[in-house]
Amino acid sequence: MTIMRSTLCLAACLLAANASAIDLKGLTSTGLKAGKALTLSDAEVSAAADQACAYMDKDNQVVTGNDPYAQRLAKITQGLSNEDGLNLNFKVYRTADVNAWAMANGCVRVYTGLMDMASDDEVRGVIGHEIGHVKLGHSKTKMRTALLASAGREGLAASGNGNLTQLSQGQLGELAEGFINAQFSQKEESAADEYGYQFMKRHSYDPAALASMFRKLSSDGGLMSSHPGSEARAARIDAMIKKDKK
Repeated sequence: MTIMRSTLCLAACLLAANASAIDLKGLTSTGLKAGKALTLSDAEVSAAADQACAYMDKDNQVVTGNDPYAQRLAKITQGLSNEDGLNLNFKVYRTADVNAWAMANGCVRVYTGLMDMASDDEVRGVIGHEIGHVKLGHSKTKMRTALLASAGREGLAASGNGNLTQLSQGQLGELAEGFINAQFSQKEESAADEYGYQFMKRHSYDPAALASMFRKLSSDGGLMSSHPGSEARAARIDAMIKKDKK
């Protein structure tokens, strides 16, 4: 989810406006080094997600209780506590930004700006797409890329024992920013689109809502409007629906 600053990159993994300040201190405390980026484990990605998500929850206004947005998201996500083996937890951020993202630890965050423009099934389509990026390994690749980029910018050199020096807090800030701003490839987006489509079918939601959400975001003049191929991606969902009806 990156929606979607990466577009439905959608937002993938998108962390959010102030995400450049994310404190990933836990990464260094667990011994994660830049030199390990190429072999970053699922557990390490999840640990990074735990830190980032906790920071985002603290740094944003989380809508809770009887607030209409919280109640609506609870309704939208009813029955989605576990998806394809991934334990999910959902929260709403009160912000006019049109965004949503999912992380490797099952943390899914939806912004009120997105909910204001989307139907329930369109929100579900975005969530399914973002979960797709996680389940298909795109989020792990994104984290690895950000680690390597951060190490490269700082000119980190190998120590005597062959390991790169640990990232400082400043470098971790750059890492977070790189993770947020990295975009998924066209191939990854297409794969996440298809995952999202199957997600909608699997839960008996309206899969056409994923296509309509693409079109809304593309014409809104916001995050998706500058992302190439949005109409083509919507048309691809339309084609999947037509094929399934035969």
